[in-house]
Amino acid sequence: MTIDNDDLVRTLAELVRINSINPAFSGGTTDERLVAAYVARRMEALGMEVHSHEAAPGRVSVVGRLRGAGGGRSLMLYAHHDTVGIEGMPDPWSAEVRDGRMYGRGAYDMKCGLAACLAAVQAITRTAVPLCGDLLIASVADEEEASTGMAQVLRHHTADAAVLTEPTELAMVVGHRGFCWLEVEVIGRAAHGSAFHEGIDANLRMGRVLARLETLGERLVASTPHPVVGPPSLHAATLHGGTGLSTYAARCVLQIERRTVPGETEAQIVGEVQAILDDLAAADPAFQATVRPLLTRGPWAARDGSPIAAAVEAAAVEVLGHAPARTGAPYWMDAALMGDAGIDAVVLGPAGAGAHAAEEWVDLESVRQTAEILAKTAVEFCR
Repeated sequence: MTIDNDDLVRTLAELVRINSINPAFSGGTTDERLVAAYVARRMEALGMEVHSHEAAPGRVSVVGRLRGAGGGRSLMLYAHHDTVGIEGMPDPWSAEVRDGRMYGRGAYDMKCGLAACLAAVQAITRTAVPLCGDLLIASVADEEEASTGMAQVLRHHTADAAVLTEPTELAMVVGHRGFCWLEVEVIGRAAHGSAFHEGIDANLRMGRVLARLETLGERLVASTPHPVVGPPSLHAATLHGGTGLSTYAARCVLQIERRTVPGETEAQIVGEVQAILDDLAAADPAFQATVRPLLTRGPWAARDGSPIAAAVEAAAVEVLGHAPARTGAPYWMDAALMGDAGIDAVVLGPAGAGAHAAEEWVDLESVRQTAEILAKTAVEFCR
């Protein structure tokens, strides 16, 4: 199963040179349509059936399907083709290669994985290895913000298993944390700064909430960690209150990010904060506050005895000469959406550094190794 390394590097460079910044990071001036069109052409050249899905104008995801002969298990190879912004990057689209590394926005997070998926399918088709089950590539939009791309893809496509190619330093990730974004609003009463008998300072009352949240956060981090992804956590992300120096703040709004571990739910997280607000209201009947969830993405853990995990591990041993480390990720990935859809999944991808940073690079040999692992996994799994 030989990977065409020259074509792989050229493909990655062409992907990096396409501006596919998620519009959440560009003030709405960019989208993923150009990179999706490029990926669709590459999939068609590989003989794949190509389906495009536009979750919103310009927010295009592409799924390619290589049909098997029938009777085998199906496998989805996954990558996202949106990136974060380019602030502080002098030449974000260079795709420059130095000392075995490629530099540029998206080289590591995560067009390297997408290039590896395409190279894996190319190796299989050129070798004419017969597959019984279907082999898919999902190249999706919007992972860097709300994952609307993958959510829409899963409404139209499924598979028995999936390998996500987020960069993992060639380790096998078998779980990740989730997150719940919450908004707490504390109500005060506006009044002139001199009218202390009339004003109720929402900002100061929010201080009571913050103090209790700090205690909760310390307790979460000190709790028994999940064996794969570690402990849950929270932080106060944004705080807004008041309209002027000489006015009592009528309202104060706090936004919280609560990182979750497998087994935790949105209802549980909201309940923790609601319990704090109820306790503060019981101590002071004039205290008024509400909490509401803004966005929740659940945590994920691979299945016990996962067949795809076994197949990836066996392929990695062949390619790397050793079993990949099994680990968890502290951040969220689309693996959770796949798990919710009943797809058995693991994560393995290239090595590098600089995700969301001013200097981003990927180790090119690790991209080739990822592609070879994917190809060997597909041949074994889709028999």
